[in-house]
Amino acid sequence: MKHAPRLGLTGEMVVEVTEENCINFADGGMPHVLATPWLVAYLEFVARDALATCLEENERSVGAVVEIEHLAPSPIGGKVTCRARVIHVDGPTITFQIEAHDEVEPVAKGLHKRRVVDVHRFARRVAKKQKPAGS
Repeated sequence: MKHAPRLGLTGEMVVEVTEENCINFADGGMPHVLATPWLVAYLEFVARDALATCLEENERSVGAVVEIEHLAPSPIGGKVTCRARVIHVDGPTITFQIEAHDEVEPVAKGLHKRRVVDVHRFARRVAKKQKPAGS
């Protein structure tokens, strides 16, 4: 890392709830709302982006732990603000407090850990698991 992220470093993004990021089983009266997997992804994205300026050119951060409580539904057309704040740094492992809220109420809260990895080392590890073409 260029430098360790400081405690309190925060990232934020606002996403709109659309048909594409809603639950895919909304039928029979079930309203279309933001799906939990999409919410988790957005919270990971905001944490990843918050760390970006701390990383060397050959480094990236990867998700290691996600612990989230999805508290409330957010309907199509709503805006959800996702936030991640660094609360602990242990070498290459950074812990974030994550939260999301819409225009009405808190939508999610939890913890997320990301690990800083060397891109080349990570790629070699992945390559060892890949099967040769045609096998």
